Amino acid sequence: MVNIKTPVIIINSKAYLESTLDNEVRLVKICEEIRNEHGVNIMYAPQMVNLAYIAKNFNIPCLSQHVDAIEPGAKTGYTSLESIKAAGAIGSIINHSEHVITFREAEFIINRAKNLELIICACADNINIAKSLAALNPEMIAVEPPELIGTGIPVSKAKPEIIEKTVEEVYKINKNVLVLCGAGISTGEDVKRAIELGAKGVLLSSSFVKAKNPREKLLDLISKI
Repeated sequence: MVNIKTPVIIINSKAYLESTLDNEVRLVKICEEIRNEHGVNIMYAPQMVNLAYIAKNFNIPCLSQHVDAIEPGAKTGYTSLESIKAAGAIGSIINHSEHVITFREAEFIINRAKNLELIICACADNINIAKSLAALNPEMIAVEPPELIGTGIPVSKAKPEIIEKTVEEVYKINKNVLVLCGAGISTGEDVKRAIELGAKGVLLSSSFVKAKNPREKLLDLISKI
């Protein structure tokens, strides 16, 4: 298993206008500077069209926002693990509630990623899915109730029992998997509470990407860890 420094902060820039290329460069510069200055393990998942540029030009671990369960070949519009590795990514997010895949696809991706020495953060919108994914041995599982994504209402406050129970059930199956907390994380207090509930980090997006002052927001997000 890859040794990932915790707590880990994964920022997913999705496909917001605020993270198109010039804007994304500005956001990544902030992440890189704060990561270096404060020693926090920040990973960044840029827009897919920006992945190669960001990964090649900045010293920050990059994840793909998605990858397809394919071997390289005649697959128009698909993205292979081999291509994200060549672009400079260290791995990928998979099964986000905005881009759901099947269990078999997750199994294919996770197994192939290990052969390519890439890491996977698999998203789960409930405990049962998290348990199923844990058996596949991804490096990270992010629990994200979809109804809270983008609301500013953190799962660590709205449904803290989900984090505690997910950690408990995942560790029964696989103690090597890092359980992360997603959905609604928007303050340093949210991050702190998630870690107190057993999470090893957070997966977040709009609270940083769409912030009026992204630097100030990111400093707040890491302030309690």
